[in-house]
Amino acid sequence: MILVFDLDEVLYDEITFVKSGLDAVSNYLYTEFSIPRKKSKHYLDKRLRKGREGILDDLLHEFGLYSKKRVKRCLSVYRFHRPKIQLYEDANDCLKRLKKFPMYIVSDGNKIVQKNKLLALKLFQRVDHCYLTSNYGLQHAKPSPYCFLKICRRENVKPSEVIYIADNPNKDFVGIKPLGFKTIRLLKGRYKNLKKAKKFEAEFTIKTLSQLNFHFLKKLNG
Repeated sequence: MILVFDLDEVLYDEITFVKSGLDAVSNYLYTEFSIPRKKSKHYLDKRLRKGREGILDDLLHEFGLYSKKRVKRCLSVYRFHRPKIQLYEDANDCLKRLKKFPMYIVSDGNKIVQKNKLLALKLFQRVDHCYLTSNYGLQHAKPSPYCFLKICRRENVKPSEVIYIADNPNKDFVGIKPLGFKTIRLLKGRYKNLKKAKKFEAEFTIKTLSQLNFHFLKKLNG
């Protein structure tokens, strides 16, 4: 049995990456334009409650610094900073508890951003391999089964021997279910209340990775 995990919202809280990135932007504005960190952080904390969309544009407008070039620079600082993030407690325990099984990560997103997250979380040392779909081209991002089939070839197993644990029913399961991969949806994070048509949903749902134990896996494999 092969265990494959999604990254964002499954193994760590993605909002912590967002806040870490915005802190890096605050530091950049202080260094480049002498904007006090306390002021920019206070604005960002307040603005983040309304969502992430356009937050960097609004930040630069707030301090009279707006230009498309500066937005692009702030976005680069945000994306490529070294994040201050940590594994969910249940994720850390799960990786320890099930370490006898081969483990992989499959994640969408910018390959440098995702690699920095994996480094910060020390996951390269804890799983067999991390597949970042952006390394293989946009056409192989989820819902493409491309990286999952690579795992099958690497482990010399059938799709029915691979279990994917993820959180986003928009794309995580619909491409691999028809091939026989087993799927588990973790009801956590921003998609936890999202309901989709049956073909998009995982076969099983859990609320915490604490539920992912030997008994559950045996039942799943039965």
